[in-house]
Amino acid sequence: MKLGILIRHLEAYAPLSYQEDYDNSGLLTGDPEQEITAVMVALDCLESVLDEAIRLNCNVVLTHHPIVFKGLKKLTGKNYVERVMLKAIKNNIALYAIHTNLDNMHNGVNGVICDRLGLQRAKILNPKGGVLKKLVTFCPSAYAEKVREALFSAGAGHIGNYSEASFYAPGTGTFKANEDASPFVGQHGIQHREDELKIETIYLEHQERSIILALLENHPYEEVAYDLYPLENKLNNVGSGMIGWLEEEMDASAFLYFVKEKMNVTVIRHTAPTGKKIKKVAVCGGSGSFLLQNAIAAGADTLITADFKYHEFFDADGKLMIADIGHYESEQFTSVLLKEIINKTFPDILVQVIQQTTNPVHYFY
Repeated sequence: MKLGILIRHLEAYAPLSYQEDYDNSGLLTGDPEQEITAVMVALDCLESVLDEAIRLNCNVVLTHHPIVFKGLKKLTGKNYVERVMLKAIKNNIALYAIHTNLDNMHNGVNGVICDRLGLQRAKILNPKGGVLKKLVTFCPSAYAEKVREALFSAGAGHIGNYSEASFYAPGTGTFKANEDASPFVGQHGIQHREDELKIETIYLEHQERSIILALLENHPYEEVAYDLYPLENKLNNVGSGMIGWLEEEMDASAFLYFVKEKMNVTVIRHTAPTGKKIKKVAVCGGSGSFLLQNAIAAGADTLITADFKYHEFFDADGKLMIADIGHYESEQFTSVLLKEIINKTFPDILVQVIQQTTNPVHYFY
């Protein structure tokens, strides 16, 4: 199978438009036309990871963290980033990263944490805005159903658990065709009035190209009138962090033991327990200190994440318990998730889960 097919699958699962502005997800090096021999999945892309990929005959390395965050001006091998890129290119290994776009999916990194902790009714903690748009178009009444169905088939009209959502409104369209036009209805040089239906529907921003193509291919008019509007509405199944409920409430110490077991961690940095039982739990894989106030506002009893700085622990202010389990530790199960994402659709692709630990942080006990 060609790499481009796998890329389209990954980007349908976690669209690149959902990544944060600072991120660099996507294909970092490689040819979408190359045939895949096998895929190595890992959290990080290091030289040792490439060595393992070479040994196992994997010509695609799929990681959560992109090896390249900032622009590269030279490739001389002076640091580990440049050495990885050089080794990948020399060995014809494609590098692909699926980072904050996967973090922002409800069935992504944070979904895995929720599943491991058995959280009930888990939902996005901080839903993402600016990813929804609205299409408004005008169509002869007799063709409106055909156009509407084409838009739905292209992905428009999804709102939460509902699909094929749209709004109809009747009206009258007017136009005058000049001598160069080929009007579907009406005559050259004479103003024509046509009974039309106004069709409104929403879509995800990354679907815009296919939505517009479906409209133009199925609309009968030579010149199709349509408007596109950006929406501020939040998308409830896309965004930062997640929050859910434990099946049974626990006291703080029992909960911390529970987290250590379920997340396979040995050390948890945490603020003092608040004295309340732990029931409502917020989570964020990786660096999640930016979600502290969201977790407090949502009534969470604890926030499980990583990379809190010393002074940021004070910001909990006794309102919840921060549980910092470590960056690698919070995302360590992502490789298995990536394997599942690939093999659920492409069971014949050989996917190798990295056997080494890429955590740069070591603990002395």
